[in-house]
Amino acid sequence: MSTAPASPRGDDHQQERSAAAELEELVEEWWTLAEVAEHLDLSLNQVRRLVADRDLVAVRRGKPRADCVPRALVDPEPLRRLRGTAVVLHDAGYSDAEALRWLFTPDPSLPGTPVEALRAEHRTTEVRRRAQALAF
Repeated sequence: MSTAPASPRGDDHQQERSAAAELEELVEEWWTLAEVAEHLDLSLNQVRRLVADRDLVAVRRGKPRADCVPRALVDPEPLRRLRGTAVVLHDAGYSDAEALRWLFTPDPSLPGTPVEALRAEHRTTEVRRRAQALAF
């Protein structure tokens, strides 16, 4: 299984910084919410709603700080199977940065990353099962 934080609770600020630092290595390209809106031909408010509903996961990054989404979640098309997994990770106590770190960390037993498995046919249940196990 992939490596995840030992406990999503504890020193939240330290874990958040650690997750953010790892994300910079794991995620190849980021899009701002405005770039996502342009790509999906939606308004910025519609994209913000997608983030609020966990259809997308965003973190604040860059200078100036802005909400950004990994390009892999929306290109070539939105990852429609993301929502359920994002909700499970949130319910397990994972921050958005920690959830993205888990989604983009290679897992040799999948193989690949959970995001790649979610894009593949018939792999959603397997990814969600692993996410649910993180809560215990």
